[in-house]
Amino acid sequence: MTSDEKRRELAIYRLKQASETLDEAKYLLSGRKSSRSVINRVYYAMFYAILGLLIFEPYTSSKHSGVLSYFNSRFIKSGLLPNDIGEAVNIAFDMRQRGDYREYVELTYEQVEPFIDKAEGFIKAIRNYLSESKLI
Repeated sequence: MTSDEKRRELAIYRLKQASETLDEAKYLLSGRKSSRSVINRVYYAMFYAILGLLIFEPYTSSKHSGVLSYFNSRFIKSGLLPNDIGEAVNIAFDMRQRGDYREYVELTYEQVEPFIDKAEGFIKAIRNYLSESKLI
């Protein structure tokens, strides 16, 4: 298998991982489970899609903030992907950070539920970009 084929397979795997993680968020929301857990899964669904995209980029980072910064600079600010998906992942990241790491933060279902649709659009936009660019 060539390195291009390996990158393609890994990108497809990351997009599958993103979709599965979004399904987990939907399941948690439908069962009225922790809204903190819902936004965690929503954010990670978007993050895995970004990782699938960055496989084709000359960039690596061990920090989520670094990955998001590169994604926003390279794909959102340059106009390769729509502004609304950049905004969605940034808000989801902030909500996840608050929910996971700050004491006494309560996220409501009303706050997190709209992010299910935003994550679906996010993953679709990245999948379409990779497909139209003939990378997957």
